[in-house]
Amino acid sequence: MHAWTLLLVSHVTAAVVSVGLGVVQLSRRKGDTRHRLLGRVWVVLMLWTAVSSFWIRHLRDGAFSWLHILSLVTLVTVTLGLLAIRRGDVRGHRGNMVGSWLGSVVAMVFAVALPSRMIPTFAVDERLGAATALATLAAATAVLVVVGDRLARRGVAADAPGQPARSA
Repeated sequence: MHAWTLLLVSHVTAAVVSVGLGVVQLSRRKGDTRHRLLGRVWVVLMLWTAVSSFWIRHLRDGAFSWLHILSLVTLVTVTLGLLAIRRGDVRGHRGNMVGSWLGSVVAMVFAVALPSRMIPTFAVDERLGAATALATLAAATAVLVVVGDRLARRGVAADAPGQPARSA
């Protein structure tokens, strides 16, 4: 089994938080300041997860795996989603972002479903450590949401009628 390196920990952290934050983004009102702020954080997390995966190649002894195809698709769909919303194409934005999120959920299922992978091994061998890590990631996601709320409330005046809207 390979060691938990800073690259691997940051990759897993970004992936788990982006999946949780994606749930928040999909389940609430769209287009407001909070959605835009949390969306920017989500995009950074998704892009880091995808880019960092190219240096994680121990599944196939240094070769790329099928998961790297998903990373390429994620880079494309997240970028297309950003371009779509910049053009005012809400439907294209939604489709690309939801698709990106679903792809990350599928990747996470494979990361935890195979018993020989690092996450399930960690969960079995180090139960307290795994529970602590999961609780920490859940707390980090909650903090992002709360901070997003507070920052959005400060920017609400700019979204009010008669005020210039802040750019997305």
